[in-house]
Amino acid sequence: MTLPIEAITTAAIARALDAATLRHQAIAANIANHGVEGYVPLKVSFAAEFAEQRAGQATGRLDAQAVSAMKAQLTPVLDAQGLPAKVKLDSEMADMAQNAVQYQALARGLSRHLSILASAAGDGKK
Repeated sequence: MTLPIEAITTAAIARALDAATLRHQAIAANIANHGVEGYVPLKVSFAAEFAEQRAGQATGRLDAQAVSAMKAQLTPVLDAQGLPAKVKLDSEMADMAQNAVQYQALARGLSRHLSILASAAGDGKK
């Protein structure tokens, strides 16, 4: 069964919002534990998987199966020797600010998308 484009768009944005939420939690944990000896910092990988899913499609577009396969993954941040990397507080703060901007853009995009659908469902009337 083929899902309509709006369902795929909504699902892709929802997955990206979930990844941004998880990334925010990981960054917050890294900041909270930056001075704790033995703490293993975390990062979220999602953008690479999103690009990989798109590249794997013959059309370069996502389908329902590709969207459902996308999952944000928490991974440890290790240095070249395989030991937990030191948390760089200034870098984590910058990452948090960037993640907040991305989350806001995704939320705004979802809002606009749903607004367009609502307008279409109402024949353009308010």
